[in-house]
Amino acid sequence: MEKWFNVGKIVNTHGIQGEIRVISITDFAEKRYKVGNTIYLFMENEKTPKKLKITSHRLHKNFNLLTFEGYYNVNLAESLRGGILKVPAEDLGKLDENEFYFHEIIGCTVFTDEGEEIGTISEVLTPGANDVWVIKRKAGKDVLIPYIEQIVKSVDVTSKKVTITPMEGLLD
Repeated sequence: MEKWFNVGKIVNTHGIQGEIRVISITDFAEKRYKVGNTIYLFMENEKTPKKLKITSHRLHKNFNLLTFEGYYNVNLAESLRGGILKVPAEDLGKLDENEFYFHEIIGCTVFTDEGEEIGTISEVLTPGANDVWVIKRKAGKDVLIPYIEQIVKSVDVTSKKVTITPMEGLLD
């Protein structure tokens, strides 16, 4: 059984040239949507994924706009709407030290360097300079921590454990 990872959801078409609008949920959009790459479309009522070759990629507002080989106009692209774009596990590739895929981080339990459990990482935000990890607490408001070496001290994706040194006021 092959393991698949979500990359994005096709929410609409864009223009008349077959571009589709994707809400991306991938870690490395530039790498994932590179022209020439193959990506797989999963539609709700179809058993097997459709293999698609990317022919163009550009950013527009908060969307990734893509075109695929054989889908050169809006009428053809319309049939892709609502589909989920995925890649097989073997397409993920190796990361550098201290780099992680979102699926490796989400679900990790976060502790202070003194051993106090804070909560579980529920989401990764990518606002700009560095990622921000959203920690869901058992009670109280979520905690947002930037992924910077001054705060995040260790990440063990195998045991799903993250240790941080919280800055003053971070956990209030």
